Amino acid sequence: MPRWLLHCNAKKFDLESFRQDGHVLRSWTIARYVNELAAGDEFVLWMSGTNAGVIAHGRFTGSAAYGQADPDYWAEDPGPRNYVPLEVDEWLDLRVSKGQLATDPRMTSATILRQPFAGNPHRLSNDEWQAMHEAVEISKGNDPDWHLKPGDEIRRVDLHAQYGGSSQNEISPSGSTNNIHIFTAPSPGHRHGYYDAWNEDGTFHYTGEGQTGDQRMLRGNKAILEHRETGKRLRLFEGSRGTVRYLGEWVLAHEQPYSEAEVPTPGGGPLRRVIRFHLVPLKATITTPKVGIGQGYVAPDESISATSATPSAPDPDLMGRNLSTHRRLQNALAEQATKRGLTALSPDVSDPDFDVAWRSAAGQLTVCEVKSLTTANEARQLRAGVGQVLDYQDQLRQRAPEVTAVLWVEREPSERRWVDLCHRAGVILAWPGQEESVFQS
Repeated sequence: MPRWLLHCNAKKFDLESFRQDGHVLRSWTIARYVNELAAGDEFVLWMSGTNAGVIAHGRFTGSAAYGQADPDYWAEDPGPRNYVPLEVDEWLDLRVSKGQLATDPRMTSATILRQPFAGNPHRLSNDEWQAMHEAVEISKGNDPDWHLKPGDEIRRVDLHAQYGGSSQNEISPSGSTNNIHIFTAPSPGHRHGYYDAWNEDGTFHYTGEGQTGDQRMLRGNKAILEHRETGKRLRLFEGSRGTVRYLGEWVLAHEQPYSEAEVPTPGGGPLRRVIRFHLVPLKATITTPKVGIGQGYVAPDESISATSATPSAPDPDLMGRNLSTHRRLQNALAEQATKRGLTALSPDVSDPDFDVAWRSAAGQLTVCEVKSLTTANEARQLRAGVGQVLDYQDQLRQRAPEVTAVLWVEREPSERRWVDLCHRAGVILAWPGQEESVFQS
């Protein structure tokens, strides 16, 4: 039985929009072998262009016939042509790339590689069909050249030695294998305004690369966006240095592959725009990181002076007298929590940068932001504290069923409205002398 290859030039026919608008592909224009095509003949559909490759396969449902095309999705009205009726058996989630096929010796004489602009269809030899069939099956299943299983740990230097890619970047496309390695390490990422998020439905929002200014769809970000078209597999790892843990294979969500958000610029300054890729797990992928929340409380030094405080600290609470007061409040609160039989916590490498948290024997978690107050900075500190503790609460809810948010301040605010505002936002606002109400909550 003859096998064929149909090719699509996206500059002439907008197949992507055709499909997105809900149309079902039922026929294809042909210019050659008109009398040789028959019902039952198998075909692959090839997309030409920068990321050329196989995007679907199926079979013809009848002989070719002459007719008029619907010009809606054509760059120019093609006029009357020969059409072959067909049925697509499967649209591939990952494209079988031209580069991948070109390295197969069975494809040496394939006309789609030697004469890519020849008219449809291209006849495939038995060897060429077998090469494409095997590549399609691999794209739909496990890569036989990939040997890590979800949960496996590997030194990053060994990962790149075996599978390629750069050991320096958080997004690391490989030039030697069919993979894009991506690394999530929440705490280091927070220093650059990165906030990766595990969602309750098992999906994962991964923040793109670019530590200064607005992130753009270039380099690693572009590689992730186009991974379906290039046939690259997204391999997610927990950690970014030393030993990393493989979390499995992921793909971009079809309907909304990414969104954009504004985050603070590291070190202070205007907000900047970041890209958040929406990733969906495949097969036995691990969909939650293997991390607890927090580590044993580490008490900061209260004896810091104004001269030793960091001059460029973006938070005015972390300067001179304010920093010393902040640490005293924080340590005293942690001590009170311990006295009540609670487990006081400091953030671990995978946690947001909260000041102190505590866990009850039953596992209930409270996260707390501490703020010193002066007459001059009160409103600014309260605004910042509410935003910070809500952010911590939101992130930790990915790993804890219930998280209470507390904003602990140096003294009672001068305006009662702050207590009411925090109550409406679901934040407990309290100060020294109100320990019982905080810990009972």
